[in-house]
Amino acid sequence: MIIASDLDRTLMYSQRALEEFGIPENVQLKPVEINKGKWAGYMTASSFSMLKEVNQHSLFIPVTTRTTEQFNRFIIFEKEIPLSYAITTNGAYILYKGEPLKDWTDQLTTQLRHGSATEEELAAALKRAGMIFDGERRQAGKLFFYYLLNGLRSPLDLIEIRELAGKYGWKVSLQGRKLYFIPNAISKGKALDYICNREGMEAIAGAGDSVLDWDFLKNCRYRFVPSHGELFKVKGPGEFTLTNQLGIAAGEEILEHFVKALAFQS
Repeated sequence: MIIASDLDRTLMYSQRALEEFGIPENVQLKPVEINKGKWAGYMTASSFSMLKEVNQHSLFIPVTTRTTEQFNRFIIFEKEIPLSYAITTNGAYILYKGEPLKDWTDQLTTQLRHGSATEEELAAALKRAGMIFDGERRQAGKLFFYYLLNGLRSPLDLIEIRELAGKYGWKVSLQGRKLYFIPNAISKGKALDYICNREGMEAIAGAGDSVLDWDFLKNCRYRFVPSHGELFKVKGPGEFTLTNQLGIAAGEEILEHFVKALAFQS
């Protein structure tokens, strides 16, 4: 059986996220990500223990908007929690034993040619509409882009941005200070479906915090969303189980749900 989960602000938390949501008393942190020689991401020690258990008793698949290079900063997946699959770059790449699956990459390349306007066309449309972004623009390879914002946009701004991008075949997601613009063909859900079909397995449970995660969560039997997440704010309750906790404690709560789902299936 498959269990799939987003990582950032779902199971794992940066120093900024820890400061934003706080750390419960008497909780031991487990460093899980290293960047430029410094620890950059954490789980609770209990979460880490449960993730090891989940990985031992299911096909656990991380599903992240991070590029493959950024994903590889999670050093726990090198030795402590070995993986068969990982979905990176919002579904643009499927890693199998650390290497991209060529068949998936070839399929996606074809879909991108026909499914969305070019990045330049979208950028020009945003500019014509007066949508100027206060922040640094960054690329995720040649696949999509995002802004590291200096200040957050208003909810009404985000609705207008999403509607305009949608007309050009792109989707938008705000994750912390990062505002992502991604072609519709690049989908976490399509990537997870590919793995399910390849392995002949069902996605039993999944978790994620952002709108981009709904692409794969809707195909999971049990769905869990942290109560601080963008997805809850956009979709509201009803189609998933919302955590009672915020921040890193929500990550631990989600893993408790995963362990229970495994026990129920057994």
